[in-house]
Amino acid sequence: MDEAIGRDRTVAVVGTGTMGQGIAQVALVAGHPVRLYDSAPGRAAEAVAAIGARLDRLVEKGRLDAAAREAAAGRLHAAEDPSELADAALVVEAIVEDLAVKQRLFADLEKVVRDDALLATNTSSLSVTAIAGGLRLPGRFVGLHFFNPAPLLPLVEVVRGFATEETAVTRAYATVEAWGKTPVRCADTPGFIVNRIARPFYAEAFRVYEEGGADPATIDAALRECGGFRMGPFELTDLIGQDVNEAVTRSVWESFFQDPKFTPSLAQRRLVESGRLGRKSGHGWYPYAEGARRPEPHTAEPAPAPGRITVEGDLGPARELIALAREAGIAVDETEEDRGTRILLPGGGQLVLADGQTSVEFRDVVYFDLALDYRTATRAVLSASGTTSRETVREAIGLFQALGKKVSVIGDVPGMIVARTVAMLIDLAADAVAKGVASAEDIDTAMRLGVNYPVGPVEWSGRLGPAWAHELLDELHARVPTGRYAPSLALYRRTYAEMDGA
Repeated sequence: MDEAIGRDRTVAVVGTGTMGQGIAQVALVAGHPVRLYDSAPGRAAEAVAAIGARLDRLVEKGRLDAAAREAAAGRLHAAEDPSELADAALVVEAIVEDLAVKQRLFADLEKVVRDDALLATNTSSLSVTAIAGGLRLPGRFVGLHFFNPAPLLPLVEVVRGFATEETAVTRAYATVEAWGKTPVRCADTPGFIVNRIARPFYAEAFRVYEEGGADPATIDAALRECGGFRMGPFELTDLIGQDVNEAVTRSVWESFFQDPKFTPSLAQRRLVESGRLGRKSGHGWYPYAEGARRPEPHTAEPAPAPGRITVEGDLGPARELIALAREAGIAVDETEEDRGTRILLPGGGQLVLADGQTSVEFRDVVYFDLALDYRTATRAVLSASGTTSRETVREAIGLFQALGKKVSVIGDVPGMIVARTVAMLIDLAADAVAKGVASAEDIDTAMRLGVNYPVGPVEWSGRLGPAWAHELLDELHARVPTGRYAPSLALYRRTYAEMDGA
């Protein structure tokens, strides 16, 4: 904590929108004098009043005592001119996402503040390096990407620009940590950690929808109730705003020179063009008008459970199904046949964990999706083709229903829903670690705290085994050879290194 900016030093925040006010409140509650500045006359004073009202609510809820509230209010001031920020030890910018505007602001600020002051941007989509490009002292410039709402969410991405000095990163990191936040370090890359690695969570769901595999409600339910995610991508983007989410996706895609791994969704583009932006417009993927009914996920009708199944191999990530079946009173025979891992059903069909292939390629196969935890999952997702017998589908449905799961049957989509999403997250995380974007630990921390993932992608990869994601993506790439699913070189190297060491 020695490098942290002292609490007696002033923190200035430029920009008084939601993020600016939130960052100011965080610094204020941490004990700093805070000055708010906005180029629009009167906005800073309005923001001071708004923050005061939020502090009052914290007192009412018992989260802040009255004395601390009065002390904080005495440290908070509106600045009418940038010259009033001269003694700030840290200036955080939270203005419009426009590169030229930000560059002009920091060029002006550099003429005002002292040379030892830290300058920081809260940008979520622009290059930290580019914003600092014209500065006299770019080494003291960092990104401090808070998540909204800043007073509540713990994560802050501390972004190192190309010219940023390590002392500036260390000081910014320590300061944010002293404020009670959880900082993670990352390089200046499009999307930083969270907005870079999270793209497949949205993109793969939209792709399954575009392929006719399932409707939004069923896809959301699969990722929530089977994958363990707090919200599904369709309901989450409705909450974020379709225009906002699509703009971030497009920005990352363009920043990576239109890499197919980040290709935006045409269906989401049409949604934005139609003005269906989500909750804020009253309609997105789902309707939000008063009295509107939320679509229900597809759930199969009850089917009889098979009395006996045969398991070949150990089922890998799905091995818990063996114990669950026995607990449900289903007889389980186990063999060690060296033909992969699968569940043989009484009628002659088979159940196989999603592996990037499709049911139509095989005789009488039903695929089942990956689950975060098969014991606690409340829904199972199955995939079958038109050539799969109805008996096999019913036996598969009945098996999972006997285990206490709701069952959704989707189209014959390679990699299904949860499996292909998790595999892509693992691939992007491995690529980011290999390219020095962030450490594996910081990536997992960022994804858990920034977007509430049940586990980080690196940890998930460890649970699934070294070859799982690589093999699934390799099969997907063979069926969709656009480059989108080609395993990264980093995943390829890590997979074979771990397999050699096993």
